[in-house]
Amino acid sequence: MDLGISDKVRPLIEQVKKMVTDKIAPLDEEFHAEVGKTGNRFEYTARMTEILEGLKADAKAQRLWNFWLTDSKRGYGLTTVEYAYLAEEMGKTRLGAEVFNCSAPDTGNMEVLERYGTDDHRTRWLKPLLAGEIRSAYLMTEPDVASSDATNMAMPCVRDGDEYILNGEKWWASGAGDPRCAIYIVMVKTGTDADAKHQRHSMVLVPANSGGVEVLRPMEVYGHDDAPHGHMHIRFTDVRIPISDLLLGEGRGFEISQGRLGPGRIHHCMRAIGHAEAALEMMCKRSLEREAFGKKLAQLGANYDIIAECRMEIEQVRLLCLKAAWMMDQGDARAAAPWISQIKVAAPRLALKVIDEAVQMHGAQGISQDTGLAASWAHVRTLRLADGPDAVHRRQVARVELRKYTNEKV
Repeated sequence: MDLGISDKVRPLIEQVKKMVTDKIAPLDEEFHAEVGKTGNRFEYTARMTEILEGLKADAKAQRLWNFWLTDSKRGYGLTTVEYAYLAEEMGKTRLGAEVFNCSAPDTGNMEVLERYGTDDHRTRWLKPLLAGEIRSAYLMTEPDVASSDATNMAMPCVRDGDEYILNGEKWWASGAGDPRCAIYIVMVKTGTDADAKHQRHSMVLVPANSGGVEVLRPMEVYGHDDAPHGHMHIRFTDVRIPISDLLLGEGRGFEISQGRLGPGRIHHCMRAIGHAEAALEMMCKRSLEREAFGKKLAQLGANYDIIAECRMEIEQVRLLCLKAAWMMDQGDARAAAPWISQIKVAAPRLALKVIDEAVQMHGAQGISQDTGLAASWAHVRTLRLADGPDAVHRRQVARVELRKYTNEKV
């Protein structure tokens, strides 16, 4: 098992790191300071567009684009392990992933379109997504059911001749607030309760401007609306789509979702490590720049120990993430699943600890808008719920562990 940096990806890491440090980070704060200046927090000012599109053009010119295509002739042919190192660098700034066209939920949605879409789907939606011209959203969670059990999804999708009709509500539709979001991939219920529970659901494509689609509100994360990206609450009222916009076939929604979520979880976790690394850097610099009681902050209390523990735990969790990525690269999704569940719990938890210690080192400034730590904490905290809450992933890890000692299902 080789988890090291390969010769192939090493120069890409250096290029991405340099662009994040020299170009993206200096503009990240200015970009987000522009949010809401038009009176609509989910609208881009001219300066926001200038910053983002300028950075994307720079990344494209350097061929630093679509790294996430780890198993495709369209990409670099990187392994998941190789891509993981790049995802960590991108996670150090809020704009990082999008600049390289590697942001969620677009990467997962593009994988779905490439693997399961028709030629028309790929021409109409995948091509502009790969070019970074539009954004997308993935709609699964529903307000009226316990969505941690995805078999509970109840939004009906009823066939009517050559069309499907959708009625119901979805929420936490990440990215649906962005005015460039043009397409939704939606998990719907096409079967009945008499069908096997993993064969009741399907995935369909719904253009964001379809008649009957109503964005009710942005959902707030600890008081933050995450504009202009957003996590929207959306209502569907008699929304009609052609049957050709059903992906793969009725009852195959879970088959598609498992192919989509595995790599995405690894990407999230490696970006979370990027958040942790950025927070640790801020913590160390702060501890050496500020004085209290006649000493540098680093020399006060248990700050040496805190910094050391953060470094050691980052290294441990990074190795666990890389092993999960390596397991994914072996091609056996079932064998990789418990490793992905482990990192899905461990990486956000670790990142939150480091970010919180950095906040503490910064004092009141750490919880303000001046450092970005508060926004980073709120973002990473959502990862303990996104793509499955901690309790569900711990349950999966425990079941695999217990099977070693019993022949019965646990």
